[in-house]
Amino acid sequence: MPMTGTVRDNGVHMITASSAAAELELRRGEFALAVHLGIVRVGARQSGGRAGVHREEIDRLRSEDGFPGTLQERVRTVGTADGARLLGISPVRFSRLARAGCVTPVAFYLNRYRAVVWLYLAQELGGLAARSPELMVGNSPPWMRSRLDAGTDCRARNWRARRTERLLALTEDPWARAAVVGEALDPVQLAEVVDDPYERAYLGRVRPVPVFGQGGSAAGREAMAQLMLADEPDEILWRRVTLGMELDGARELRAAPRPGEERCPGSTVDSGASAEPAVPVRPFGPVRRSGAEEASAERPESGTRGDDAQEDRTQEDRTQEGSEREAGGGDGAAGLLARFRLRRTPRRRSARRTAGGRGKRFAAGARTRHSWHHADQGSHR
Repeated sequence: MPMTGTVRDNGVHMITASSAAAELELRRGEFALAVHLGIVRVGARQSGGRAGVHREEIDRLRSEDGFPGTLQERVRTVGTADGARLLGISPVRFSRLARAGCVTPVAFYLNRYRAVVWLYLAQELGGLAARSPELMVGNSPPWMRSRLDAGTDCRARNWRARRTERLLALTEDPWARAAVVGEALDPVQLAEVVDDPYERAYLGRVRPVPVFGQGGSAAGREAMAQLMLADEPDEILWRRVTLGMELDGARELRAAPRPGEERCPGSTVDSGASAEPAVPVRPFGPVRRSGAEEASAERPESGTRGDDAQEDRTQEDRTQEGSEREAGGGDGAAGLLARFRLRRTPRRRSARRTAGGRGKRFAAGARTRHSWHHADQGSHR
């Protein structure tokens, strides 16, 4: 078969995603689902380029027995009505099974009323009927009734967990793995765990993107963004803790790039990423100052008392060190909670601001005493 729509990957011809879907006789959504499930292995995306599929991968799938029927059956999805018909139960019972978490959605779409319609793999539904036939007939088990009576709906949460699990399985870069985990946190939660703005920007750049790009309507993308956010406390906590562990591994491998820094030869940062403005980076370690600067730094500012300012800074340093030992010390639970911003730690006040405030109060008191002195003199006249 001719190789139409090819791209190059280090000198090797690769078939574009759209041409690969046509050769595998899959629709656009079916091919994207096959890539997501790991059925079709896609080549690494090049800098600023498109993803492609090696010819050997196409030949391997086409040589399987029963092609293309077997491949199409592996990615066939059904909705509530078709899923209930496949299991031989009513649509109401199927919806109860889905909300209770017995079946996990694999995709969704918006109908004409902009309502979310969940889709399930047909092969997994057949496995559920064979594995738990008691759920198909008779009364629902007590655990399911109690869960449904409480208003629980596990469909969105299970879909998020499944999507994260698949993306982590397809991703080896530690920063990309952290981006996948943090995708389910809202901006406020993400900023509390990743307090470095450069790291948050880097997570946004290395986050895996779909093979066909961000397609679909604006309403579909908005629904996708809403469904991606974790909304239950235990899920949010799990995401925050997992993101912290992934960040620890990513930081050990390499640091997130800063503006003005040169790219390391061994880094895997995409060269096609948008360049950030060059901002001076504060160097690590003590800064050496000139003799004039050191002399001016030793003199207290006008209206301040140098001994009092130094004493305030020393007292604040002791307070800060005690709070850090109390919040993050050892292997206690308080340190873990404080690390992921689940408990507020005392904020450190600026020593310069404290010294300046004392100087302002001292100057204000001097002016007040001076005015009182003149008032007393006027009263004696």
